[in-house]
Amino acid sequence: MKASYMASCAVVVILLLAEAEVSTAATCSPTQLSSCVSAITSSSPPSQLCCSKIKEQKPCLCQYLKNPNLKKFINTPNSRKVASTCGTPFPRC
Repeated sequence: MKASYMASCAVVVILLLAEAEVSTAATCSPTQLSSCVSAITSSSPPSQLCCSKIKEQKPCLCQYLKNPNLKKFINTPNSRKVASTCGTPFPRC
């Protein structure tokens, strides 16, 4: 449990640090995906808020995948599963 909490905190910190580098468009903000951290780092289903944020941020996903700080968290089987569960499959970049 402590390890998953630490992993969640690490993801949020990485997202916050990477926001300045990634947000070239006003609507792209990886911190908006912080509501998905628990679903991505565990087997819990994504919340409605998580799904709505993934849908909002879908145009930005390719940009996030190009960022090495974000790619290791976003380009994972769990991330793809969460997006798919939300009805927003990852785009081909």
